[in-house]
Amino acid sequence: MEKHFSLRNGPEPADFRQKLKIVIALLLIIFSVLLVRLWYLQVIKGEELRQRSENNSVRFRKIKPLRGLIMDRNGLVLVDNRPSFDVLYMPHKGKDHEAVIERLKNIYKSRSLELSYDQPFPKKVKPYLPVKLEKNVSMEKVAIVETNALALPGVYVDVSPVRLYLDGEMMAPVIGYTGEISKEELEKANDEHASGDVLGKNGVEKYLDAYIRGRRGAELVEVNVYDKEIKNLGRIDPIPGYNIVLTIDADLQKAAWQAFAGKPGAAVALDTRDGSVLAMVSSPSFDPNLFNSGISYELWDKMQNNPLNPLSNRAISGQYPPGSTYKLIIAAAALEEGIITPEQKIFCNGSFELGNRTYRCWRKKGHGYVDLHRAIVESCDVYFYTVGKMLGVDKIAQYAKLFGFGKATGIDLPHEKSGLIPTKEWKMARTKEIWQVGETVSISIGQGFNLVTPLQLANAYSAFANGGTLWRPHLIKRIELTDGSIYKEFLPEKKSEFALSKKTIDILGRALWGVVNEPGGTGSAARRLNSDVCGKTGTSQVVGLPESDKARREKKISAFQRDHALFVCFAPLKSPEIAIAVILENAGHGGSVAAPIARKILDAYFEGKKKLKPAQVVAHHQLPDKLQD
Repeated sequence: MEKHFSLRNGPEPADFRQKLKIVIALLLIIFSVLLVRLWYLQVIKGEELRQRSENNSVRFRKIKPLRGLIMDRNGLVLVDNRPSFDVLYMPHKGKDHEAVIERLKNIYKSRSLELSYDQPFPKKVKPYLPVKLEKNVSMEKVAIVETNALALPGVYVDVSPVRLYLDGEMMAPVIGYTGEISKEELEKANDEHASGDVLGKNGVEKYLDAYIRGRRGAELVEVNVYDKEIKNLGRIDPIPGYNIVLTIDADLQKAAWQAFAGKPGAAVALDTRDGSVLAMVSSPSFDPNLFNSGISYELWDKMQNNPLNPLSNRAISGQYPPGSTYKLIIAAAALEEGIITPEQKIFCNGSFELGNRTYRCWRKKGHGYVDLHRAIVESCDVYFYTVGKMLGVDKIAQYAKLFGFGKATGIDLPHEKSGLIPTKEWKMARTKEIWQVGETVSISIGQGFNLVTPLQLANAYSAFANGGTLWRPHLIKRIELTDGSIYKEFLPEKKSEFALSKKTIDILGRALWGVVNEPGGTGSAARRLNSDVCGKTGTSQVVGLPESDKARREKKISAFQRDHALFVCFAPLKSPEIAIAVILENAGHGGSVAAPIARKILDAYFEGKKKLKPAQVVAHHQLPDKLQD
């Protein structure tokens, strides 16, 4: 008997064949789609994709470090950093460089903007070295470049740090500014720098550039045809620069700057106890932030050729006749050498005759019989003509150099000038002529060949105030690491000491106090209650004028030929703390013009120390109309 078996739960052969056909059909459809897509990519889009693939490249990018902060003595930030957006062009991305630049100009023009890159494109460029078209552009330009990337092959925006000078003009002559390394600097760099590096160009930025600039980093970045980053292939982080703490007091600096109100001149305030610079003003000045965008040739030329020379730091490089402020040196030399006694009187009738020439006193009717004290208090020229003639030029020069005149102070800033203290030997070497007695008469009141800087004046009076120690003036207090720890501290440095007798110091100190505080004193505009200000006024002649009164009145001179106004002081008389020198160019008389500025600086200093209550501050003194010097 035969047995029959049935697979009741298995598919029937007809069902299986139907499902197999469906699977095969689906596979054929998928395979066809893939073939079509492959044909589309290779044939239709092949050229475009090949170009995109070729345009994907690896870019080596230097990363600029953050320059160190610059702060005042109390930690107030004076110079910071901020991001700058630069427009660059990578030459290997564009076949027609000029066409790309012209296209960018046209896009800008449609938005009423101008392209600052106005020079012909370099004939020889390295394909993978970017050319900077614009620096520090606005966000509007950033948006334009980004949204027009397809029309501007090779043009892209890069971000780098630039300086932010928070006090602008007020601190510019001291702090300086930064700029890209020049061709000349690059040739002298000995592989230490590369093209595009940012260096300090003046002031503290230049003097401490090696500490402030930091160390640049780098990275390898793969970018696509749109210059968008695809992948970071490697990075060396930049090392930020060290921070700098200055001896400057920002509040005192501001008071000094505002006191000038834009008038040309300079002021220096020193701590008499260690030579630290508390304030240093040079006016007019410039805005260092202008250099962040790459200053134009026209503006640079205008600044360089400005007769007021805003780029110069007058406090250290301005050289002026010291005028009657120099009488302190003459008096010290005469007392120490026994040429005069304090009680000895000299008659002043308003003029001093030497041969066929007349040397006039600032007071036409004269001062009558005056001793040393009154001669300093009232600034009698005839008295010092007489004493200077007795001393002689070389003896005067000897004492002037003891006070630090005639050579640079050594302050930690570039471009300091040394001034000039003449001698017989100097004149013979320079002019091949012998020294004349009349020239000694002129230098005895700070005229003639004499030249000093405001810093030298402040330092000389500071040395007198502290008993004879000539400090090296310094602006840098310390250098700090980024975490605030001290890397290097700058301690006070004695340059020299000169030994004036205690009697001489007492006599002259009392006379300088009288200049400000006694009736008839030429510096009474600097008087303050309880602060014992001691000082000396000065008026230095810029050009020689005819001798007769009528001729002098009729002589027409330009604004740049008018007298300079000077005032130098220290305070208080006992245990002096601060010495100040003020020079206003072509401004008139020191007592009426320069002394009030010194008074404002003194006010700020003592009020800052909270030594005086507001009610104790004396109102500014009005000078008599006839009081000069």
